[in-house]
Amino acid sequence: MTDLSVWLEATGALAGAGGLGYAKYRAPRVYWPLVGLPVTWGRFSLSYRSTMDVCGLTVHPSGLRAFMTRNVARREVQPVPPKVRRVRPTSTGLRVTLRLPAGLEPADLAASSERLRHAWGVHSVTVVETKPGFVELRMTGYDVLRRVRMPRKARPHGMAVPVALREDGTAFERDYRKAPMALTLGANQSGKSMYLRSLIKGLAELPVGLVGVDCKRGVEQSAFAPRLSALATTPDQAASLFGVLVVEMEERFDLLNLHGVSDLWELPEDVRPAPLIVLVDEVSELFLISSRKDEERRERLVTSLIRLAQMARAVGIYLEICGQRFGSDLGKGATMLRAQLTGRVVHRVNDKQTAEMGLADVAPEAVHVASLIPMERPGTAVAADASGGWSKIRTPEISKAEVVVACREFAHLVPDLPFLDPFRPTVPVEASADGPVLVKPRPVTE
Repeated sequence: MTDLSVWLEATGALAGAGGLGYAKYRAPRVYWPLVGLPVTWGRFSLSYRSTMDVCGLTVHPSGLRAFMTRNVARREVQPVPPKVRRVRPTSTGLRVTLRLPAGLEPADLAASSERLRHAWGVHSVTVVETKPGFVELRMTGYDVLRRVRMPRKARPHGMAVPVALREDGTAFERDYRKAPMALTLGANQSGKSMYLRSLIKGLAELPVGLVGVDCKRGVEQSAFAPRLSALATTPDQAASLFGVLVVEMEERFDLLNLHGVSDLWELPEDVRPAPLIVLVDEVSELFLISSRKDEERRERLVTSLIRLAQMARAVGIYLEICGQRFGSDLGKGATMLRAQLTGRVVHRVNDKQTAEMGLADVAPEAVHVASLIPMERPGTAVAADASGGWSKIRTPEISKAEVVVACREFAHLVPDLPFLDPFRPTVPVEASADGPVLVKPRPVTE
């Protein structure tokens, strides 16, 4: 009987260990709160001071503190690490708030984030400055980008749309108030279209006008017609559409001048025009020409684009430019346009030069990361802005049918914009679930 109980205990222990090992790789969201979080928290608490010391993240104490330590506490004076103010567990990792001593800055911790990651055995460590003198270490216990699940609280609000998940487990939002113009680059099958779908699905819920520019005859955006205020499917249509948008921009500036304000959001709600989001699917189609007769059209189109990128933010017209490659090789005006695009999102690209085009002028250290995105992880990208900050993100998988359903559901939010009526796409009529009635009913007579 004793042998049987020992055998059962050993078998149970092995099964439990195997289950934990399986959960660690197959169900990390279950393994982390049960095992990973307590182990990481304990390792952090026990090794915090020594880890900070060997990573060079300590400073000499002030003269008063050194005097009190030496003469009152009768202890040896040791270097001072950042003071831990708060430790907060999350569903994906651990958040630690630190008070920086004089002599340290957030960049010092950010430069040592890789060493801290290995010391505490976590997947990643991100350093975020919360306020002057305070930083937050966002530790992620496992690879949250392997299977993307957006936070439950991530919902469109104001002019911000959550479109992807950051490496630290937080939602990446496309906020048009903070970054009104943006450039998104990516090769074929890199997830660029998935990013645009996620963006359109979120924007469909907001009271904004969506203007599509898809010069591939509308194969990407025509399905979203119920929620679009305008759609251009050829370069000629795009040139006319951008010309109309420039005229609208000038009229909105007159409206701002009339009310003595400098921004659309300062206008009273009863006179405030609807914000417009211009979604360009492939920007190279607007620059490339096949013959000399197309040069005039290209000149008008590029000039209108640059004018919108430079001034349209104040009147609530925002640009979302997408493409596989973008740089001076596209022709005159390309570099000038790129300089006005504040937000940058770079997916997997075919060459390092493309990554440099999107990131080198705003976050040079992110170019190397964007160049190493693997093919088996579509939707993974590097997001940066003019502030120099950047983060690794991944868009959740979303089908075109889901976006179409959202566009039909929120079709009533399409604003009344008469100047865009000539460009309003045709909305296909949904067939009845029972199919069309082919026989005309006739009354029965005796």
